[in-house]
Amino acid sequence: MFKYLKKLWRDRRGNALVIAGASLPLIIGSAGLASDTIQWALMKRQVQRAADSAALAGVYGKLAGQTVSVGACTSSNPTSRDLTNGTVSTRLGATPTCTIQTPDSPWNGASYNAVKVQVSTTRALSFSGLFMSSPPTITATATAAVVQSGKYCAKALDPNIETGIDFSGNATVNLGCGMIANAKGPNAVDGNGSSSITASPVAAVGQIANSSNFTSGTVFQPYSSPTSDPYASVNAPTVPNNCNQAAIRGNANSVTANNGTVCYTQLKLTSGQTASFTDETIILNGGDLDIGAGASLTCLRCTFVLTTDATTITSNSIGKVTFNGGASISLTAPTTGTYSGLVIYKDRRAPDCTNCNKINGNSTSYIEGGIYIPTQEIQFSGDSGMNTNCVQLVGWQLTFTGNTNITNVCPGGPRGWDGSMVRLVA
Repeated sequence: MFKYLKKLWRDRRGNALVIAGASLPLIIGSAGLASDTIQWALMKRQVQRAADSAALAGVYGKLAGQTVSVGACTSSNPTSRDLTNGTVSTRLGATPTCTIQTPDSPWNGASYNAVKVQVSTTRALSFSGLFMSSPPTITATATAAVVQSGKYCAKALDPNIETGIDFSGNATVNLGCGMIANAKGPNAVDGNGSSSITASPVAAVGQIANSSNFTSGTVFQPYSSPTSDPYASVNAPTVPNNCNQAAIRGNANSVTANNGTVCYTQLKLTSGQTASFTDETIILNGGDLDIGAGASLTCLRCTFVLTTDATTITSNSIGKVTFNGGASISLTAPTTGTYSGLVIYKDRRAPDCTNCNKINGNSTSYIEGGIYIPTQEIQFSGDSGMNTNCVQLVGWQLTFTGNTNITNVCPGGPRGWDGSMVRLVA
C-alpha cells in the first residue's frame, strides 16, 4: 500500500488537470466580473445620457417660460423624454430616480440660467449579485446652462429650408463681428465664388456650407438655436395726414429738413440732386428711397422709415431701397428715441420680394447704424466700397455679391447683439 502511494506521489501526469480544476472558479469568476463590469459601464452611459438630456430639457423649459422646480423630475417638470416615457427604464430594467438641484454656482451671471440634474438607479447583476448583499447604485450628474456664444451684428431671419446669408462673386466682407441665419437648409450660410469673409462666429439653425472663403480662425456654430428679431418691439409710425408729396418736386434739386418728423411719398434723387437731414425721422409713404449715381444724400442722426397708410398691402405698397454705386451717401443713426441706432427701418408688413433692396456705394460713402428690413432681402452688390461704422444688419436674407468690399469698423469693439446657446457645462 505504501509502495503504491509513493508511486502515486511521484507521478506528475495529473498535475495540469488538478491545477486547471483549482483555477476554474477563478477563471469563471473573472469572466463573470468582466461581464458585469461591462454591464455597469453601459448602464452608467445610459444614466449619464438621461441626466444630460434632462438638464438640457430643463434649461429649454425655463427659456420657454416653464417652471423647473427643485425636487423630483416628474412629468410636470421639463425633463427629457428618456425619463418621462420610460425609455431608460426599459433599457436598464430598473426605474431610475431623478432630482433637480440648485447648481453649485451660477452660470453666465445667474443661476436661473442653469439646471442641475442627478439621476440614479440600482440593478442587481447575475454574477456579482451572488456575492453582494445589495445591488450597486449607479449615479450620473449633469448641469446645463445658457452660455454666451458670441456677438452678432448681422442677422437673417428667414426660417425656411434655404440659404439665409449668401456670398458670391468677388465680395470682400469684414464685419468685425459675427453673423447668424435662422435658415434650416444644408447651405444656411453659403460662402460662394471668390468671396473673402471675415466674421466670427458664423452661426445657423441649419448647416454652414463648406467653403475655403472664410478666413482662418472663424468659429462655426451650425445647428444653433434660432435668433430673435432684435427690433420686434419697434413699430412703424402712423403716417401723418396729407403725406402726398415727393421730397423732390418740379425743378427743385435739393431738400433740407431739420429737427422733427417729415413725411414724403418718396425720396428719389438723380444726378446733381441733393437731400440733407439733421435729427429727423423721414417717413416715406409707399414710395422708394432711391439715390442714383451723381446724387448726394446726407443724414445726421436720422432714420428713414419706409411704410404706408394703405389698409391693403400689395407688393408695391411699401417702397424699395436703392443706393447706386455712384452716389455720395453719408448716414448716421439717432442715439435716442424710438428708432435709436437705426438709419433705415422698413415696415415688417412689406411682403417678401427679390432684388428689392440694393445697397451700393463708393469709397466716399459712409453708413453708421442699423439697417432693418425684416421681411425682405438686403443685397449688397456691384462695386460698393463704402465705409461702415458699427453697422448692424437685420434682414429676411442677406446677400453679398459682385465686387462688394465692406469693412465694418466699430471703435471700442463690435456693437451688436449677444448670442447664446444651451450647453452642458458640467
